[in-house]
Amino acid sequence: MNDDQVDQREVRSEIESCFDSHASLAAHLRSLTWVDPKQPTGLSGWTVGHVLTHIARNADGVVSMLDGFVQYPHGAKGRNCDIESGSSRSWAELIDDVTATSAMLDIRLADADLDWSGTVTMLPGVRPKASLPLMRQREVEVHRADLDLGYGFADMPSDYVRRDLRLMGMFWKARRPMGMTSLPDVALALDPAIRLSWMMGRIEIDGLEPANLF
Repeated sequence: MNDDQVDQREVRSEIESCFDSHASLAAHLRSLTWVDPKQPTGLSGWTVGHVLTHIARNADGVVSMLDGFVQYPHGAKGRNCDIESGSSRSWAELIDDVTATSAMLDIRLADADLDWSGTVTMLPGVRPKASLPLMRQREVEVHRADLDLGYGFADMPSDYVRRDLRLMGMFWKARRPMGMTSLPDVALALDPAIRLSWMMGRIEIDGLEPANLF
């Protein structure tokens, strides 16, 4: 992809929205007096410590890709080891890690000279570099909801929900046969935030099979 094929205004808008999600998450975490890092979350087998460590390491991974390297230098195994080893830290250490790594990523994303053309190498495969701001915001918003600490899909910014629903709709169509690409009527009738939650596999809806997009 050439630079002139990237919608620069849309990328900048997604970056600003990502900044807002970082700031909102940090403020939310610091507003909580204390949470047990071993507390279970909405993700099976993952504690609060696991989820927060993942959010921090994901920020590191995005910086790595912006610097021209792969997302996780030590691969999936190294990523998983980092999450596991970091999950047992104190509540204060976890918050500091999330806020510091998000701030570092904000600095990189704010670089007006950053070239958004080309691709990056993520664990799932090669992706357009210009998709990184939205993908990062997804990690922050969805995993913030996974924490089960008073924030859910209904609280997510409407611009994020709109953008990711559009992307999830493209994923849906790409995985269905020709002529069978539309979302079910039951799904289309859902509130956008609820529909996104279903597409992310976070909730079950009567009359709908799992979206199975991830």
